[in-house]
Amino acid sequence: MVRLPAISSRECLRALYRAGFEVVRVEGSHFILRRKEPFAQTVVPNHGKLGRGILRTIIRQAGMTVDEFVELLGK
Repeated sequence: MVRLPAISSRECLRALYRAGFEVVRVEGSHFILRRKEPFAQTVVPNHGKLGRGILRTIIRQAGMTVDEFVELLGK
């Protein structure tokens, strides 16, 4: 298993876009993203750097593994 990198919310959003997610709304400083097939919804805070615990929760809500997410970051 790959170690989870410390990334910004912008980098996280870019990786989720590559996975097929779209922003459905913004509430305050949080982006709510949704993917239709397979259905998944997640929330990404716009707070600069994301902590590893928050990032792990986002990845879990997106229905991905850490390895899949890190691969999307590299593209």
